[in-house]
Amino acid sequence: MSTYFKSHPNKEGFFGKYGGAFLPPQLIEQFKQIEEAYMTISKSHLFISELRSIRKHYQGRPTPVYFAQRLSEMAGGSRIYLKREDLNHMGAHKLNHTMGEGLLAKYMGKKKLIAETGAGQHGVAVATAAAYFGLEAEIHMGEVDIKKEYPNVVRMKLLGAKVVPVTHGAKTLKEAVDSAFDAYLKNPDEMLFAIGSVVGPHPYPMLVRDFQRVVGIEAREQFQEMTGELPDNLVACVGGGSNAMGLFSAFLDDDVKIFGVEPAGKSFKPGEHASTLTYGSEGVIHGFNTYLLQNDKGEPAEVYSIASGLDYPGVGPEHSFLKDEGRVNYVTANDKETLEAFFTLSRVEGIIPALESAHALAYAVKLAKETHYESILVNLSGRGDKDIDLSPKNTASAKPKLLIQITKTRNPIPGFLLCEASRDS
Repeated sequence: MSTYFKSHPNKEGFFGKYGGAFLPPQLIEQFKQIEEAYMTISKSHLFISELRSIRKHYQGRPTPVYFAQRLSEMAGGSRIYLKREDLNHMGAHKLNHTMGEGLLAKYMGKKKLIAETGAGQHGVAVATAAAYFGLEAEIHMGEVDIKKEYPNVVRMKLLGAKVVPVTHGAKTLKEAVDSAFDAYLKNPDEMLFAIGSVVGPHPYPMLVRDFQRVVGIEAREQFQEMTGELPDNLVACVGGGSNAMGLFSAFLDDDVKIFGVEPAGKSFKPGEHASTLTYGSEGVIHGFNTYLLQNDKGEPAEVYSIASGLDYPGVGPEHSFLKDEGRVNYVTANDKETLEAFFTLSRVEGIIPALESAHALAYAVKLAKETHYESILVNLSGRGDKDIDLSPKNTASAKPKLLIQITKTRNPIPGFLLCEASRDS
């Protein structure tokens, strides 16, 4: 796989049979211009130098790798390490690619960034990049997610972005993408679509992956410096899949086991999970071919996750390719496991993770209990500030709402508190 990044994707934007660019005629030329601009500036030492300066002096990179000793002892098996993307400026990995997209927009003479967001972290990152580069920002967000993740809505507005509520369909991430694309179609000459993951038409799966690779490059060097070897296992959550590709991409040539963790939600019934690679099939969504959760009509199915950033019926095409190749193992964590991991890390290590990241953490703890004397590197993709307001009054659903109860349970660490998820009757 030494030439992997030179040949994936190919010139048409495909990773094997996944990816490509299925576009309306009026956008074909626009996306060609985006690809040409990116391929030009990404090879420029001036662009690379400016992006490195931004990452060091503005974003606060490199973010550290941290050995979670108490969590590892509690799991009773392997050693768990965290790549602390929650310490990246604005609290998540998303700024890694939005600052690159902001630079690209400036180079192309664009005046505005337009984007979708689920959990709001991408929206905050786009708003941050727009403020930094002196651009306008317009963020489309589902009404359900606005209520669930309201702290991030406040941050977007504080940064000067226009937040557009999306009120049709399930009112979550897929509909936010639809809405943002519709708005972009009306005036593509003056704005750049700052897609928030390794999804969408070519060149975005490549472009976002390349900007996120800094996570894996840093982690690889840091882990070797800390331990003298590479990690035995990598774990990251997968919705669209940008944080996962950021970590995984630096280790694809190595003898390292890789796990992508999807949201199993409430159950594996249709509409109660978003485990695309586990239960999906090949299909086209938002201009690219990938694994897709579909209904009986072949349309994108309704999905659910307690983590707003993961409730997407598709997945990045490179993940689909890596699944078929057998290079990455795609597994799941459900809501209960995720919530327990959320509270466990908070109480054991003093780190409040995003609910998205808690999916990866939940699987890592399970993996640690099943293995011995191995190392597990988890991409802690964001912090949980945005999630602490998730409560019955903010869970926009007519169904029974999750009520988090903290109860004392037996635990290897005396006096430690774990959580149980129960239904509010």
